[in-house]
Amino acid sequence: MLKDFYELWPERFSNKTNGVTPRRFLALANPGLRELLDDTIGDGWLTDLYQLRGLEAYADDTAFHGQWRAVKRANKARLADFVRSTAGVGLNPDWLFDIQVKRIHEYKRQHLNVLNIVTQYRRLKQNSDLQIPPRAFIFGGKAAPGYFMAKRIIKLINAVGETVNNDPDVNRFLRVAFVPNFNVQNAHLIYPAADLSEQISTAGKEASGTGNMKFMINGALTIGTLDGANVEMRDEVGADNFFLFGLSVEEVERIKRDGYRPSDYIDGNSELAAVLGLIAGGAFSDGDTEVFRPLVDNLRYDDPFLVLADYAAYVSCQQQVSAAWQDTAAWTRMSILNTTRSGKLSSDRAITEYCDDIWNVWPVTVTR
Repeated sequence: MLKDFYELWPERFSNKTNGVTPRRFLALANPGLRELLDDTIGDGWLTDLYQLRGLEAYADDTAFHGQWRAVKRANKARLADFVRSTAGVGLNPDWLFDIQVKRIHEYKRQHLNVLNIVTQYRRLKQNSDLQIPPRAFIFGGKAAPGYFMAKRIIKLINAVGETVNNDPDVNRFLRVAFVPNFNVQNAHLIYPAADLSEQISTAGKEASGTGNMKFMINGALTIGTLDGANVEMRDEVGADNFFLFGLSVEEVERIKRDGYRPSDYIDGNSELAAVLGLIAGGAFSDGDTEVFRPLVDNLRYDDPFLVLADYAAYVSCQQQVSAAWQDTAAWTRMSILNTTRSGKLSSDRAITEYCDDIWNVWPVTVTR
C-alpha cells in the first residue's frame, strides 16, 4: 500500500513485528503449563518472556518430558470434551491434534488442509492394510457474511468431516471437527491443546499473524510456509523444529508473472486429480455434483492462491509430521523448544520497540 512512499522516504518507515500477551494466552489459557513453568524456572517469564530460555536445560530431561506430556494431554482431554459437546465429534486425546483456527479465507488456504485430509481418506479406502498415526483435524473460524467461497470452504470441511467420522474404514485413523463460534473464550481451550499448528497461507499474503504465535508459546509445532511471522518464528525456534513447505514469496511472484496454469499441476499429479474428482463427483455431498462445483472449478481454472502448486509439497510435509509424531521423545523435545524460544513473540517486546524507536517515550516508575 505504501510502496511509493517507501521508495521516496525509506528512512521514515520502521517495521515492528507484533506479539501476543503471555498473561492471557499462556498463563490464563494454560494453567497447567503455567504451574509447570513456575515450578521449573520461576514466574519471571510472565513479564519477561525471554526467561523461557531457562527451559533449554530441560529439553532432554526424561522426567520433565513426562510432566510436559501430562500437561498437554490434560489440555487435549479438556478440548475433546468441548468438541464433543459443541460439535458432536468424539476425539481421542492420545491422537495427534492438528489444528487450524483463524478467519476463513482463500489465502489462508483451509481448503489445502482439506485436500490433504481427502488424500489420506482416499489412501485408506484404497488400501485396507495401510496404517497411519491417528490424527484429529480440528478447524475453527468465521467468514465474512457475503464471502461465498469462504462459506463453501466451511461447508466442505463439515461435509468431509461427516463422511470421514462415520466411515469405520477410516475413523480409526482420522477424525474431523469444526468448532462453532470461534472466539477468544474457546481459543483458551484450543491453543493449549494443539500438537500441530497449521499456518499454510500463500507466501506473501499474511502481514504477520498472531494465532501462529499463540500456538507456538503453548508448545505446538508449526507446519507452514515462509509467510508473515512464520519467518521469524522459524528463525527463533530453528529449522529442525519447524515443518516448512511450499513456494517462497519470490517463487509465487515468478509463477504468477510467467502465467500460472493450475491444470499443469493436476495433469502432473494423478493423486491430486483423483482427490478433486472425489469432491467434484459428490463423494462428500450425497452424490450432489453441484454443491462444490464452484470451489473445485475455482481451483482447476483460476486458483488465485496457488493451492494446487503447493499441494504435493504440503502432503509430503504432512508425511514428515506423521513420522516425527511417532518418535515421542523427539516430538516432546521439539514442543519444549517451541515454547522455550518464543520470547520474541511477546507483545511486551513489540510495545517496548514502539516506545524506543517510534514514540520516543520511556517507562515511568509508579509509586504509591
